[in-house]
Amino acid sequence: MTSQTTIDKTGPGSGPSTPSDATPASGLRGHPWVTLVTVAVGVMMVALDGTIVAIANPAIGKDLGASWSQLQWITNAYFLALAVSLITAGKLGDRFGHRQTFLIGVAGFAAASGAIGLSDSIAMVITFRVFQGLFGALLMPAALGLLRATFPAEKLNMAIGIWGMVIGASTAGGPILGGVLVEHVSWQSVFFINVPVGVLALVLGVLILLDHRAENAPRSFDILGIVLLSGAMFCLVWALIKAPEWGWGGRDTWLFIAVSVVAFTAFAFWETKVKEPLVPLAMFRSVPLSAGVVLMVLMAIAFMGGLFFVTFYLQNVHGMSPIDAGLHLLPLTGMMIVGSPLAGAMITKVGPRVPLAGGMAFTAVAMYGMSTLETDTGSLTMSIWFALLGLGLAPVMVGATEVIVGNAPMELSGVAGGLQQAAMQIGGSLGTAVLGAVMASKVDSDLAGNWAEAGLPKLGPEQHDQAAQLVQQGVAPVAEGTPAPIAAKIADVAHDTFISGMSLASLVAAGVAAVAVLVAFLTKRGDNAEAGAGVGHI
Repeated sequence: MTSQTTIDKTGPGSGPSTPSDATPASGLRGHPWVTLVTVAVGVMMVALDGTIVAIANPAIGKDLGASWSQLQWITNAYFLALAVSLITAGKLGDRFGHRQTFLIGVAGFAAASGAIGLSDSIAMVITFRVFQGLFGALLMPAALGLLRATFPAEKLNMAIGIWGMVIGASTAGGPILGGVLVEHVSWQSVFFINVPVGVLALVLGVLILLDHRAENAPRSFDILGIVLLSGAMFCLVWALIKAPEWGWGGRDTWLFIAVSVVAFTAFAFWETKVKEPLVPLAMFRSVPLSAGVVLMVLMAIAFMGGLFFVTFYLQNVHGMSPIDAGLHLLPLTGMMIVGSPLAGAMITKVGPRVPLAGGMAFTAVAMYGMSTLETDTGSLTMSIWFALLGLGLAPVMVGATEVIVGNAPMELSGVAGGLQQAAMQIGGSLGTAVLGAVMASKVDSDLAGNWAEAGLPKLGPEQHDQAAQLVQQGVAPVAEGTPAPIAAKIADVAHDTFISGMSLASLVAAGVAAVAVLVAFLTKRGDNAEAGAGVGHI
């Protein structure tokens, strides 16, 4: 049975219209659920690579002789490229069709992954991580645009629930898969695995996906808008990434933040003047859409910032292998896998407001619980907090996405998808930077006192700085040849100091999640959800 896609022409209050360039569905081609499977395979690669590298970083550093700063850039370069280009990539999908941008994104992401696996220097790894981010930015908003155009309103929340499940499970499951691959194969396999997955997604995409475009899709490009927005996003994320090195009060940090504010202001002014703006500012007159974007940022601050420290806690403080560390995160992964489709069904029935507020409340409690972890905390206690975190994140991942995409006009579904993902990437960068600064400050202030209380020889300023950098990772700064009793004391001091820093960072994350509970009450079901497809064979 064929499907007919209805499109909202100009937003709320306008009648639906059929797409101008849609190919009729036949058989499995264009079938909504098969479309969902296809885009999920591609999205899985991008989400997985956000966290899988955390487990591979120690092996990459050892093999390529990379510094701590360079290892951070393996993650930062990826998130920076994603954050800067997501909204523009969403606009490309609205202009040329989400099927085409999805396929290009999949092919480019797989190729960049293979190139990383073949790299023999840290500079090459970082360079190709940038390309991964750029192609991933094409892929992610296009996936949401395809779902929005393919599913009818009454099925869209369930589809987004499964989509969110894939992202959540891939993000949380990255350390597990990464641990297995690094421990039993090599760090290169963490990237090589994307090649066959990408080929599968590409083949499925060619065979299954249909092109859906709104009648009034943009026909021109806002070049100046792209330059201003990209520059603003770059300066903001760059400042967040470099703040731990430059200092939050440093001149360079505030210079980039100031340039970002000026660029955002110029962008907002220009968007009111251009005929076909990159991001029509009228979108943000929707309080629920704006609240959904803010909620996505706050959720990512708590989630990505908190998860960053957990991997170091499990491996370096508890001494777990990469595989064991990944397995200890299974409660988090499992609850996201189970909770996302259930959240989609609940949001369809009662709307997003209560599930979103409840999800952020669970997240706040989970982050508070993680602030109580100690060096000898048992697996059961850890599992309870990890499971509660997964249970809290699931409805937020689904509900905030539906709020953002569902409250945007159909012809701007790509831009809305870009906003959703950009909010998550900015939140992740902000969480890592801010919580990292909290951790660094706490470690720096506590280390000297803890060191002296243990009766260890006083550290010089340079030795203190070197030791503090290691302790921030949960690593004991034990010099080669140190007697065993002294080494044990140093390890105790390092782990206790790391725990104090992680505890404070987790409390900050809990506070952020608590604020997000209030923001969640400003959301509501998408006004334009009915502009999706009316598909007969779901």
